[in-house]
Amino acid sequence: MADKIYSLGLEDRDRLKEKIGGGIPKGSIMAIEAEYGGGKSVLSQRFAYGFCEEGYRVTYLSSELRASSFIDQMDSLNYNVEKHLLNENLLFLHAYMEQRQEGGGKPLSKIMDAELMWKADVIIVDTFDAILRNDKKFDHLVRESDERQGALEIISFFRDLASAGKTIILTIDPTTLNDEVLSPFRAITDVHLKINMEEIGNDISRTIHVNRFSGMGQQVGDRIGFSVRPEIGVVVESRSVT
Repeated sequence: MADKIYSLGLEDRDRLKEKIGGGIPKGSIMAIEAEYGGGKSVLSQRFAYGFCEEGYRVTYLSSELRASSFIDQMDSLNYNVEKHLLNENLLFLHAYMEQRQEGGGKPLSKIMDAELMWKADVIIVDTFDAILRNDKKFDHLVRESDERQGALEIISFFRDLASAGKTIILTIDPTTLNDEVLSPFRAITDVHLKINMEEIGNDISRTIHVNRFSGMGQQVGDRIGFSVRPEIGVVVESRSVT
């Protein structure tokens, strides 16, 4: 089974690998959905660090963070990514949204043409909805009520990468796009996670709802409770239901 998944690692730090059945299937497309502040970026950063610690190559594309902010945020969670950046095990990229500049407004095309970012084993796009919203071609097709045609090219691109054994992880804020736009992307996912967030007193409780998890030989919990703690990172809570 180990040769069919990208292990999440960090067994001595948290129980996430155990709860998610060991890792993410190779050659899969994964979506992590959560509203703003829900924890999708932190979870994807935990994935990225765990993958790197296991020796896989990872590309992390962020539409929000620049390199210095990414390093600071990872350090605050005690995820020491500097060594992986220096060893070129981890490639961090910032997605510039250049709508007002010449040649801007086409982040999807630029990303798809960036061959270097797709050479990794695992490619994380955080947040994918921001890239869709800032793409003029995609926006035009959506305005013409042709959401599926707008999604077709990028979906075909992702499927080709997955067939080559690469795993694509997309983080999405579902409140920024309507369901007609999101449904084609949800339909192609092999792994679909939804994070719900709830305030309990001074603490924030987060629960991962596993809506789909194809390609795993081990049982995966349908709900996984977790918190985010400074200097510790993601902590799986004992309240989780499996």
